Amino acid sequence: MKNILKKILNNKRSKKAVKKKTKTVKKIAKVKKSVKTTKVKKITKELSKKKITKSLKKKDKVEVKTDPLRIPKNNEQKPEIKKVKKQETEKRLFKVKEYVVYPKHGVGQIIETKKINIGGIDVETYILKFEKDKANGMVPVNKQSHLRPLATINQINKCVSILKSKPKIKRSMWSRRAQEYEAKISSGKIYDLAEVVRDLNKGDDIMIDQSYSERQLFEKAYERLLTEFHIVMESNLEDAQKKLDKALKRNLEKQVQKVEEKPVAEEPVNQELTE
Repeated sequence: MKNILKKILNNKRSKKAVKKKTKTVKKIAKVKKSVKTTKVKKITKELSKKKITKSLKKKDKVEVKTDPLRIPKNNEQKPEIKKVKKQETEKRLFKVKEYVVYPKHGVGQIIETKKINIGGIDVETYILKFEKDKANGMVPVNKQSHLRPLATINQINKCVSILKSKPKIKRSMWSRRAQEYEAKISSGKIYDLAEVVRDLNKGDDIMIDQSYSERQLFEKAYERLLTEFHIVMESNLEDAQKKLDKALKRNLEKQVQKVEEKPVAEEPVNQELTE
C-alpha cells in the first residue's frame, strides 16, 4: 500500500511540475513578443522621424528657390540663374523678297527675317507681307514646312485643264460640302483651289441661284488662284484673269465687246495686207 501511495504522489508532483513549466514557457514567449513589438515600434518611429525631417528639408529648399525676393543666408541655396535658350538651328529654305504660299492667308512676300524673344527663347522668324489683306504675319523658321513655294508653269497648265473639266458636285447637304470646300482652300494646295473654283463656278448663267456663303467661298478661292497665276506667269492681272475666265467660260460677252471696240486705225493696215 505504501508503494502505491508513493507512486500516486509522484505522479501528482510530476503533473504539477509540467504545468509550471508550460506556464513559464508561455510567460517567456509573451515577454519576447512584447519586447519585439516595442523594438518594432521604436524603429518605425525613428524611420518616420527621419522621413519627416527629409521632407521638411526639401520644402525648405523649394521655398528658397521659389522666393526670389528673400535674402538667402550662407547655409541656404541660391536661386539658379536660367540662361536664355535659343531656337533649334534649321536652315532657311526661303530667301528675302521671295513669294510663298501660307495656307490660311494665301500668297505673301518675305520682307525680312527677325529674331524675336518668345517666352525666354530667341526665335528666328520670317516676316510675310500680304498685299491683299494689307497685313503682316510672322512664321518661325522651325515651322517653315507650313509654307509652300509658288507653283510651276506645268502645275498652272494642269490647273487650267482642271478648270476646263466638268464640275463634280456631290448630292450631300450644303453644310458638309461647305466644310469640304473650306478645308481644301485652307490646305493651300493649288489643285484643291482649282477644284473648288471649278465646282462653285456658275459662269454667265444669271438664272442659277447662288447663296451668299457659296459666293464667298468661290471668290476666296478665285482670288487666291488669280494672285498665284499673276505672279508665276509674270504678267498683268488682266491677262491672268482672262486666262482664268477663258478656262471657266466666264465674262465671254465682255471679252467679245472689247474685241469689237478696237480702234479703227488698224483696219486700213489689215486691208493692205489682204490686198
